[in-house]
Amino acid sequence: MYDLAIIGAGPAGLTAAIYAARGGLKTIVIESMAPGGQVAMTEKIENYPGFPEGVSGYELGGLFYQQAQNYGTDFVFENVTSMELMGKVKKIFTNQQTTIESKAVIIASGSKPRYLGVEGEERFRGRGVSYCAMCDGPFYKNKFVAVIGGGNSALEEGLYLTKFALNVIIIHRRDGFRASDIVLKEAKNNSKISFLLDSVVEEIIGDDKVKSIIIKNTKSAEKKEIPIDGVFVFIGTEPNTEFVPNYLETNAQGYIITDEFLQTNIKGVYAAGDIRNTPLRQVVTAVGDGAIAATQAERYLNSLENK
Repeated sequence: MYDLAIIGAGPAGLTAAIYAARGGLKTIVIESMAPGGQVAMTEKIENYPGFPEGVSGYELGGLFYQQAQNYGTDFVFENVTSMELMGKVKKIFTNQQTTIESKAVIIASGSKPRYLGVEGEERFRGRGVSYCAMCDGPFYKNKFVAVIGGGNSALEEGLYLTKFALNVIIIHRRDGFRASDIVLKEAKNNSKISFLLDSVVEEIIGDDKVKSIIIKNTKSAEKKEIPIDGVFVFIGTEPNTEFVPNYLETNAQGYIITDEFLQTNIKGVYAAGDIRNTPLRQVVTAVGDGAIAATQAERYLNSLENK
């Protein structure tokens, strides 16, 4: 029996583990992959306080993990498949037939890339279609690649890809960008980056790997085929809530709803980081969420003892 079980080892989950374990709670973190979450796939983070020269996401995630371990946090690297959250004892079930019981739960499972949903995307996933520039960028040295999206992630990943690719085409469905001015300016000033606006990808074509894409202009409906070696998709994310029971409240997009103390509609169950309904999804906000959720879980557990 654990005092606190945390689902997800991203910045939110690991920070919650640091606070909880340091506070004396018997804590376990359940993670499906490696510690760090999506941040581990980010080449460089320049806006996290305390690192004036920037820090790689892999390094930062590793430091979070090490600190959580130092305070005695247990880790299980398995997939959570379902949960029973009603009652004083919460139960978490994994794909390895492991059952973990705890008095409180923090869901910090983050989010995953949103797919284009076009013909050829699934077929060429891992063979020319990617959702991580840091992971796959080195495979496209002196190649032509397309980046789909108009936010900070799309432009930042496009800039990273210029280290390897000969040319990077940013394809966006509108003529305006959601990215910050500083990132947009940097992208526009990069000679390797070109832009194709008011356009969407309708199909990804190839044989054993990607060869070209079909583009449709959103205003004229004109279609054209563009030779391309790789397609990198950055059009947003979706919450990792497949295992979350339907009695836990979420918004229309599937993100978990919490109050200001990060408590869900179930007593003793909290949500932190990208998994919850929040106006900003950054490492620094995830870390803050983790700290709040852990301290509130500790207060909840103290109230149970007092009763």
